[in-house]
Amino acid sequence: MEIFWKTISNYNVSTWKIQVLIVLIAAVLTFRLYRRPSPFIKKAMMFFMVLLNLWVAVVYYFVYCSERPYYYIFAAFWIVMALIWCYELIRGRYKFERSYKYDKISYLLYAVPFIYPLVSLGRGMHFPMMTSPVMPCTVVVFSLGVLMSFSKKINLFLVLLLFHWALLGISKIYLYRISEDILLTICTVPAIFLYIREYIDSGVVVDSKPGVKAINLLLLGTCGIIGVVFTYIILKSFNIF
Repeated sequence: MEIFWKTISNYNVSTWKIQVLIVLIAAVLTFRLYRRPSPFIKKAMMFFMVLLNLWVAVVYYFVYCSERPYYYIFAAFWIVMALIWCYELIRGRYKFERSYKYDKISYLLYAVPFIYPLVSLGRGMHFPMMTSPVMPCTVVVFSLGVLMSFSKKINLFLVLLLFHWALLGISKIYLYRISEDILLTICTVPAIFLYIREYIDSGVVVDSKPGVKAINLLLLGTCGIIGVVFTYIILKSFNIF
């Protein structure tokens, strides 16, 4: 746990100015996607997502978190995410077509990266040994916000990878006492559930085996299990049992 927070501290001290710039670019591109979604802005956002995932892989993990065990596995995970965004950029399949169905959830997801450091401060932590807006878990939440806002023709593999990272966040609540990741799970699991359910209900998998009803039940059961585990961790952290 000491190494974990030490690496975060080193990362924040060295990169806080660049993190501010990244947040500003993300805010401007997201705003333009909502208000003036020109082809240039759409490509710029896609390119930004590639660079953002590479930032997490290279800068966060390879440069500043190399003291952690198995850091290269996590870095590889984010490189894969960057490659998926790069593939979508090259193929031009993801058009950032606006979906108004989950706007309220999207707005909440956009806010979470800024809530992360507030939770750290509320826990009595101080800069630089605290969470910041440009870290793996906050990038996951921001990415989901973008995907939920523009949810037509999303790469399902990318969504499932983000879901997988949310599951890893549950373990960090216990292992590293990073209760901020409660936010990640609270936001990510429902968002993923809603998107995959819509994907199923759209008829894309109507002829799949197992059938649509079975997939829906499996999805509901999976999220239910996650919810139970998550509730147990919260109760355990408050020494309720």
